[in-house]
Amino acid sequence: MKQKMMDAMQNFSKSLMGPVLFLPIAGMIQALSSVMSNTTFVNEGGPIYIIGRFINGGIGAILGNLGILFCVGIAMSMAKKRKADAAFVALVSYLVWLSANSRWLSVAGMVIEGATAGDLYGTGQTICLGYHVTDMGVFLGMILGVVVALVHNRFIDTEFDGAFALYGNSKFVFVVLLPVVLGIAVAAAYVWPVAAAGINALTGVMSGAGAFGVFLYGFLNRILIPTGLHHLVWSPFLYSSIGDSMMVAGEQIVGAKPVFLALLGDTSISSMPESARFLTYGLMKTFGVIGVAAAFIVTAKKEKKSATRAQIIPATLTACLVGTTEPLEFTFLFAAPVLWVVYSVLDGLFQMLVYIIGVRVCATNGIIDFLVLNLPAGVARTQWPVYVLVGLAEIVVMFFVFKFLIEKMNLKTPGREDGQEVVDLQANAAAVKQQISGGVAQTASKKEDALAEQAAYVIEGLGGAANIENVENCMTRLRVQVTDISAVKDKEWFKPTGAAGLVIKGNNIQIIYGPKVMKMRAAVDHALGRNE
Repeated sequence: MKQKMMDAMQNFSKSLMGPVLFLPIAGMIQALSSVMSNTTFVNEGGPIYIIGRFINGGIGAILGNLGILFCVGIAMSMAKKRKADAAFVALVSYLVWLSANSRWLSVAGMVIEGATAGDLYGTGQTICLGYHVTDMGVFLGMILGVVVALVHNRFIDTEFDGAFALYGNSKFVFVVLLPVVLGIAVAAAYVWPVAAAGINALTGVMSGAGAFGVFLYGFLNRILIPTGLHHLVWSPFLYSSIGDSMMVAGEQIVGAKPVFLALLGDTSISSMPESARFLTYGLMKTFGVIGVAAAFIVTAKKEKKSATRAQIIPATLTACLVGTTEPLEFTFLFAAPVLWVVYSVLDGLFQMLVYIIGVRVCATNGIIDFLVLNLPAGVARTQWPVYVLVGLAEIVVMFFVFKFLIEKMNLKTPGREDGQEVVDLQANAAAVKQQISGGVAQTASKKEDALAEQAAYVIEGLGGAANIENVENCMTRLRVQVTDISAVKDKEWFKPTGAAGLVIKGNNIQIIYGPKVMKMRAAVDHALGRNE
């Protein structure tokens, strides 16, 4: 039972990443368009201002309609086959729910007066895609996405003979879903106000927890990375009313990050909202890892220093620039678990510190994301230079703490391993060919050929194509669900493909690839013949 619960949480966690992967890009574009339409920098009515307003209005549709994005993305991600069908049925189900819930509110005499989302703000109802509905926010998309995926996986293979043949597969899935969605639409009118009260209470608890709440948020967000469940920590705060909810320019904006982005173009506010406390978990990614990396290099054995430096520096740059930390973190997570705990505690403490001193930045990834989102907001509204100073202090603290613990406890961190081997974070693809062909290395004529061979090697390590039930990915990990866990190779098998680590939870496998995971996912899908 416990394992089934863990598997379900793993599946839901990875399904969130489909839509979430698009949001940082949308956020950066919205931030740039806010600068282009900010009258502090440009003349109102000028060509740059008009273009900025145009882009901002277009991209705003993404952050303003997260519910439908999560509905389609989760259904598509959790579907084990015919993912395009699952996505289409999810879209239709979302529209059916909106219309049905709106009609039920009307016939049951439950409609609250208000013509716009602004008029209805705080009443428990809203206007969504033109429908007057119960305000479930992003949770509607999450719930419907999961329901659609469960029904899809159960009935997608159902076929009929004769005249009913047209109503099989995805059409039958929709037939089964229709009464379910209608039932949810009616139930939401009565049940969701109670659930919303609970969510508001949770928000109040987090606000009341103050600095300790920020520490706990930061600590859990880091310590849970090995399990892959850390997405369940930050995503509700970033993209739901648990994090924040505010009316901006007549529109209801939900989630700490969308609120921050929406306020970039509002020069009337003197400070970014307190909900920015949920947006500083990029501090360790941008600064702290530099201290960790320096400690590894300094404490490496003399004969391994050069090789360690060559491996650690590129991984650290990747973390600092784009926020992909796993290639570095997985070099010590299992080799020195005590360091991981200390690392997570210090991450929580430094996030708590920036909250206490009044910093209000948006820093969820690396330095590129930080600069694009915070420079336009200005020093007065974010105190971003103070954030940088705290980050520089974090580098120093991380270096000395890690150096002390590594030397005192004689931990086997990179460059201190027994033997001559140095941890290789991005092993050359030629090593894959050596193992596949019995040690005869060949140089691939094209990168696609090398990637295809890596994919074949990964599939073999996962027990073969027949053992693979589902393949997904987040920002850094290839996430695979297998039938027989005993058929999966150990982490050493995957290292030649560039894997920095392997996490196994029940029948869910996570192979850590860092930024190259998108290419690896595409190659594995292609090798499996799953190209929809």
